[in-house]
Amino acid sequence: MLFKTVRRLSTMISNERNFKAALIQMTVGTDRDKNLENAKKLIGEAARNGAKLVVLPECFNSPYGTKFFSQYAETIPEGQSSQVLSKAAKDNQVFLIGGSIPEKGINEKYYNTSTTWNPNGELVAKFRKMHLFDIDIPGGITFKESDILHGGNDLATFEMGKTKIGVGICYDLRFEELAKLYRMKGCEILVYPGAFNMTTGPMHWEILQRGRALDNQVYVMACSPARNQQGYIAFGHSQITNPWGKVIAQAGHEEEIIYGNIDLGECDKIRQQIPIWDQRRTDIYDTQHKQ
Repeated sequence: MLFKTVRRLSTMISNERNFKAALIQMTVGTDRDKNLENAKKLIGEAARNGAKLVVLPECFNSPYGTKFFSQYAETIPEGQSSQVLSKAAKDNQVFLIGGSIPEKGINEKYYNTSTTWNPNGELVAKFRKMHLFDIDIPGGITFKESDILHGGNDLATFEMGKTKIGVGICYDLRFEELAKLYRMKGCEILVYPGAFNMTTGPMHWEILQRGRALDNQVYVMACSPARNQQGYIAFGHSQITNPWGKVIAQAGHEEEIIYGNIDLGECDKIRQQIPIWDQRRTDIYDTQHKQ
């Protein structure tokens, strides 16, 4: 039985450098059970359409907002959402990046946390949002995650066959240093479940992803919730960008699944043709801030 399980998993994550990825831009409401049922249904649809890597949006199990985080927070991996994700990954034989959920840590600390599950339903990565979304744009939006959340301190990578994937969450996308650390660890794909808003989304959502892809010669995937009409309104427009900075798939603002055919040979090609990694002048510049 163990041999069959291992063989089945190895088949799913063979050395193929080409596979289909799916970003699930799902509608999220206030009913946790309905959110989880909808996620299960859409994960199954993505798998039936051939996706091997499936991504859910930020706060897929709850509304996004500081007043909701403690109410919907769960422990990981014991909580209800983790159990649903584990079973969905195993049932559908996919690698599943479970967007993010509010996590209840020790000493009543709360985090915005993403989990990744392999086709055996095992937890293979856990990332706590590092950069908390604290902004104030007059006439636009004011939001302060740090009113209740704590930031994480650890990178999170996992391997899908011979492909290494790094995970961030939403506001982390703005920080090129995090993406660079993942590139230094050998990542070829960066995934950001995110929920940009109607102020910054139209201006920055697409261009930030294209920038991270070009800077680091990687695929970038960012998965948003569908746009709702109450409370915090997500921009939508989930997106897959290739290492050349070309958007190869993009959603609208309603619930839908977008797919991208991932060819890791594109990473090899651009890194060979435009070898910026070997040409960096680290003898000259140090990006660490000094007083």
